Amino acid sequence: MPMRDQLAAAALIAALLIPMHATAAHEAAAPAPAAAHKTNRPWKQPRTPWGDPDLQGTWPISNLMSVPLQRPTQYGTRLHFTEEELAKQRKAVEAQNQAYKNEESKHALGLGHWVEETDVPVQTSLITDPPDGQLPPQTAAGKEMSAKMGSDWNREVFDSVADFGTWNRCITRGLPEGMFPNPYNNGIQVLQAPGYVVINLEMIHEARIVPLGNMPQLAPEVQQWLGSSRGHWEGDTLVVETTNFNGQTSMTDVPTRGTPKDPRASSTQMKIVERLERLGPDDLMYTVTVTDPITQTASWTVQLPWKRDESYEIYEYACHEDNEAVRNYIVTSRYRRATQPSQPPQAPTKP
Repeated sequence: MPMRDQLAAAALIAALLIPMHATAAHEAAAPAPAAAHKTNRPWKQPRTPWGDPDLQGTWPISNLMSVPLQRPTQYGTRLHFTEEELAKQRKAVEAQNQAYKNEESKHALGLGHWVEETDVPVQTSLITDPPDGQLPPQTAAGKEMSAKMGSDWNREVFDSVADFGTWNRCITRGLPEGMFPNPYNNGIQVLQAPGYVVINLEMIHEARIVPLGNMPQLAPEVQQWLGSSRGHWEGDTLVVETTNFNGQTSMTDVPTRGTPKDPRASSTQMKIVERLERLGPDDLMYTVTVTDPITQTASWTVQLPWKRDESYEIYEYACHEDNEAVRNYIVTSRYRRATQPSQPPQAPTKP
């Protein structure tokens, strides 16, 4: 194992085994919301025992599930709803949540459980730049690359693993998509150790290990699914720059929440810059700017207000049992084409 990989693995273990007295120091540094309100003292950024701004905690983004990636055109350049618009959004969210509750009351497990409970949207879109909340146009190369990307959301014929996206194959959601809300498995944990920050994602059980300080970036020829991240502090804000992508993941995938119908391809030249700034005991603002000169005509930025919830439990993520789903798609697709050549098969519809 290369030395850098050993260091990264050691950092993850260290982050998960921080002594109990460190946790106690963290809790003591951050006053309880009620106490802070009672004394009317301004909130102060807590620090880790080694002096870094403390961003640790469980920050599930289920509350952002109803916020579309791209802004519906009727809202123009407005990031926030009017009171009347917000009332309509509240009714839609309540109806969505009720489907989940209905199954709970009947001790049933059906389509309603594919979409976890969420909250009223806090903004009209996740994209904040461009100001109209729309993804910038793709380059000609980007369009060609995106058209070749496979997914069970946009294909009807499956003949090899290349016809599936990396999420279908349980490899990764990729970036920045992996940091965006999904209908389920929205848990995010931030763990810290001296010199490292770990961003642990519930979906696909991915742990992003971010070295801090002056660690040099990997050589350009070393390319990875999630790229290579390096972090530094700008005041109390963690800034993470990620490069060295392998160009085999999509920027956006599932056609929900205002995403394009087809996956939007990334290239090996993609770079993302993330900023994590804690605003209060249970509030953190996450922003990410995506730049890819090969596939995109301009950069774009997403903003997600995170809410800490230590009651949120992250369970083991199994993806698809025994790795049979991809094979079954291919076998079924081939059978249908052999027996019904005049009627192309329809991909199964997901909730």
